[in-house]
Amino acid sequence: MGRRYDPERRRRIIDAAIRVVGERGIDGLSHRSVAAEADVPLGSTTYHFATLDDLLVAALRQVCVEPPTAVEDWRRHLDRDGPLADRLVDLLEEMAAGDRGRIRLEYELYLAALRREALRPVAAEWLDSAVETLAPWTGDRAGARALVAVLDGLLLQLLLTGRPFDRREVRETLARVIG
Repeated sequence: MGRRYDPERRRRIIDAAIRVVGERGIDGLSHRSVAAEADVPLGSTTYHFATLDDLLVAALRQVCVEPPTAVEDWRRHLDRDGPLADRLVDLLEEMAAGDRGRIRLEYELYLAALRREALRPVAAEWLDSAVETLAPWTGDRAGARALVAVLDGLLLQLLLTGRPFDRREVRETLARVIG
């Protein structure tokens, strides 16, 4: 029997890897777990992704960098009228009210770059994209970079504590950074 042509297999493998990381974390990721989740032969995962780092790079790129990304969605909030701090509070509040599992997944993949060298260029690409997105509203890249760091910190604290979103506190924090 000849090989069956399956042009979507690579994408299904990446989607399966994202689901595995979302459910079990980075430590739960293996070629075997992804093959089972994608319902493909084990050899398909290693054919498309020789290493787990290759697979994680593809997953991180799909989750954080490829459009439509969260960073692209930021513009919808930034283009509104009103103080920048209020627009960013609206953005964070919408993110917090949505699927926190998705935010957790994004940060899990993003922070995996601390230990996995192969992921660092993709994480850096995401950071640069976030800085470029905010720079027109902060006036420069340094201000945008500081603001991205604060936004990351606020979201991570929200995920780590499980506390409800406190609009007033987040607004005060952002106002201090923005000036």
